[in-house]
Amino acid sequence: MGINYFTPQYEVCRDPKKCIKCKVCMRQCANEVHSYDEELDMMVADDSKCVDCQRCVSLCPTRALRITKYKNEFKENANWTQQHITEIYKQANTGGVLLSSMGNPVPYPIYWDKLLINASQVTNPSIDPLREPMETRVQLGSKPQKLEFAEDGKLKTKIAPHLELQVPIMFSAMSYGSISRNAHESLARAAEELGTYYNTGEGGLNEDFYQYGKNTIVQVASGRFGVHVGYLSAGAAIEIKMGQGAKPGIGGHLPGEKVGEDVSKTRMIPVGSDAISPAPHHDIYSIEDLRQLVFSLKEATAYTKPVIVKIAAVHNVAAIASGIARSGADIIAIDGYRGGTGAAPTRIRDNVGIPIELALASVDQRLRDEGIRNNVSLVVAGSIRNSGDIVKAIALGADAVYIGTSALIALGCHVCRSCHGGKCNWGIATQRPDLVKRLNPDIGYKRLINLVHAWDHEIKEMLGGMGINAIESLKGNRLMLRGIGLSQKELDILGVMHAGE
Repeated sequence: MGINYFTPQYEVCRDPKKCIKCKVCMRQCANEVHSYDEELDMMVADDSKCVDCQRCVSLCPTRALRITKYKNEFKENANWTQQHITEIYKQANTGGVLLSSMGNPVPYPIYWDKLLINASQVTNPSIDPLREPMETRVQLGSKPQKLEFAEDGKLKTKIAPHLELQVPIMFSAMSYGSISRNAHESLARAAEELGTYYNTGEGGLNEDFYQYGKNTIVQVASGRFGVHVGYLSAGAAIEIKMGQGAKPGIGGHLPGEKVGEDVSKTRMIPVGSDAISPAPHHDIYSIEDLRQLVFSLKEATAYTKPVIVKIAAVHNVAAIASGIARSGADIIAIDGYRGGTGAAPTRIRDNVGIPIELALASVDQRLRDEGIRNNVSLVVAGSIRNSGDIVKAIALGADAVYIGTSALIALGCHVCRSCHGGKCNWGIATQRPDLVKRLNPDIGYKRLINLVHAWDHEIKEMLGGMGINAIESLKGNRLMLRGIGLSQKELDILGVMHAGE
């Protein structure tokens, strides 16, 4: 028997005085951490299998369980940390690429937390959103530079197709396959009731969800999974995915064990086959090529739907966005380096890309400088955690935001970052029928509605505190932000002044 170089990451602590041996933990754990020892007449745990999803802790009727970090320390070394050593052990053991889920967990700066919001005092009175009208509706799409009217007062200027959002929040792309059917249903139903949109991701659209088409954004990615004319026509908008924040420059990969009959039919691939998206679109190698696809999609849908181009936040993102704004796209979605994912190479997730705050500010400023800001709307994503982040994003130049991880947390996700294993104990990032049914969409969609309603109320409160009664008046209004603990270079990129100025 070879040496086991690995120590568990977490320790399951069980209080024997509280444990009643009900076996709930054993039945609920998809990772088979818990078991019952008949000889000892007690519950035991295999710590090495625990991913700290907190399912057992949440459902233990006597609160007998808690999960802590495994108390074992390698010899202290600031360079060769325990994590680095353990990852080398894993790759020496398997010869494979390390995979991770969710967003970048590295403690890089979070610029949302270094931005403060201005408030009204005397000369610019605040507004009470409980007693006065407050507008948080948003129109996404290309806007004309000026409007022309005929003599009878009718509008002569042709307006491009738009998306109308009752709140400046949409649910971001998460494919059917990477997340469960019940998770998709929760998102679709919530989007319909909220008057906003959810994104199919690159996994196609299940035929049962065509009924939510008016609140659906259908995605066209490099693998073209599930893409056909009916699919394109079913949605309210079409998104071309060039990249995503968790893995810029990398394609997608859905393991074959997640491709059952339903996912197979939706994605139009064989049951049990890996769904591998190439890194590039093999028909796009220039802005001109992108323009051709944009207009092909518009032509295929009779010019009735706006086209979104989604890109990852990278170092030359402002120049890329400038080209996209001239390609005929109506909306640009930018995904920052903390964006979530079902699976990504760990080294890519943790080392590639830039913060969404800096990317957004630089793109908005570039488009304004070139006089083409009205050509496109900007939607940003990549760890939007609360309503404060949304207000700051809009002040930096966004029209609206995508939320992904926040939405999954509302459904019960505990961010254990093991989505790629397909054993999500909360019924979200899994295709196992016994696990999928743990997420009740009748409850899930209501939780999403509650979250967005709460955030919308907070947004109105913050707008009122700034003396602003419409979200459009905040867009790109960086005077309403101040930085704290930032270098002058960071302040310059963000386009905000330091607190106290």
